[in-house]
Amino acid sequence: MGSFYVDCEVASLRNPKRSITVPKMLVDTGAESSWVPEAVLRELGIQPVKKDLVFQMANGETITRSIGYAFLRSGDFQTVDEVVFGQPGDLALLGARTLEGFHARVDPRAKRLVASGPHLAALATS
Repeated sequence: MGSFYVDCEVASLRNPKRSITVPKMLVDTGAESSWVPEAVLRELGIQPVKKDLVFQMANGETITRSIGYAFLRSGDFQTVDEVVFGQPGDLALLGARTLEGFHARVDPRAKRLVASGPHLAALATS
């Protein structure tokens, strides 16, 4: 499929009008979570709410990181999601959960995010 990057605005839930743009976040459908540099999250006042979670990296190595909650926006897409407090050397990436929250899918030919179609809903029956 090939990889591509998007710029993503990150904001705290307490002050969503103040945001920081993280340039060139890798769109990674193979990663569950989105990873944002810890310095960005701290500057926005986002606090870790889950600490020392274990993550398995693509090379099999396991590491621990903390998670907080943030608004994420890229182009016309936005959502609230858990974000991993990325450490120096970690990639800034947009994971599958955020893409689901965006209600977006990857267009592999154009290397961009596109709307994934109508929102699905359950039908009420009587």
